[in-house]
Amino acid sequence: MVKDKLRAYDKVLAWIFGLFILFFLILAFTNEAFFNWAYDRHQNQLSWYIRPLFLIPYCYFAYRRSWAGIIGTMFVLLTSMFWFPKPEVVSEQVQQFLDMEKEYLTGYWNIGKIMLSSLVPLSLAALAMAFWKRSIWIGVSVLIFIAVAKMTWSVVFGGEAGKSIFVPAILGLIVCIAFIFIGYKKLEKKKGNL
Repeated sequence: MVKDKLRAYDKVLAWIFGLFILFFLILAFTNEAFFNWAYDRHQNQLSWYIRPLFLIPYCYFAYRRSWAGIIGTMFVLLTSMFWFPKPEVVSEQVQQFLDMEKEYLTGYWNIGKIMLSSLVPLSLAALAMAFWKRSIWIGVSVLIFIAVAKMTWSVVFGGEAGKSIFVPAILGLIVCIAFIFIGYKKLEKKKGNL
């Protein structure tokens, strides 16, 4: 059965996706032309609206205990920033926010910045762990923490321009929570019927 074969190769596929992520990050932070090309496309706010939605399959794969699904979703989430074409018009607020974000990523990294930025992988690990352990309430709490932390970081570092992510973040959070509740109930019901 295909499902069993995929499960047998789950960790191998996870390592492959992990290597893709590593390659992507090395390319993004060592190749200025690629970084700028990707960031130009990240100005398209469609990517801002779809990126939070990748947390739905991320939580699903954590619930299914699929390493390949979790790491593969992270790879897709990272690359989604440049799926859409560079917009012809970018609002001043969006441009200011992205300029700040770009400076943050390419600027000097001290211990404080490393510790603050480590909240991203730590919160994603906590999210995966919550659904791996089948704890929807902890999972939803982590989702809320991620959204609030992103909005807070955006305003603290981006000022008024940081508010440009509020609508995509809040809408993404609402949609994620709704789909996760529906999916969780269906999966638990299905599990109870086995």
